[in-house]
Amino acid sequence: MNKEPPAPCHRTPARIDWHCAPLAPETVITDSYRNTQNVRRFFKSQIGPEFKFNRPFMAWMKANSGQTLGDAVIAYRSFI
Repeated sequence: MNKEPPAPCHRTPARIDWHCAPLAPETVITDSYRNTQNVRRFFKSQIGPEFKFNRPFMAWMKANSGQTLGDAVIAYRSFI
């Protein structure tokens, strides 16, 4: 029986309450990530009042578990 090793996991399995957890640029994006008002407040504080969730950015957030919210701020600027 030749078993193949499991595929590498690119998701960061962790639970964080995205609705009320304190967020910082060092906060790691987890596989339980949600676009919440708490997250929106964080991004507005980092990017400015013009921040809005958009489809490319939301897709980036879902695809980049393991990155940080600071990385997300940099990525957002590439979408605008």
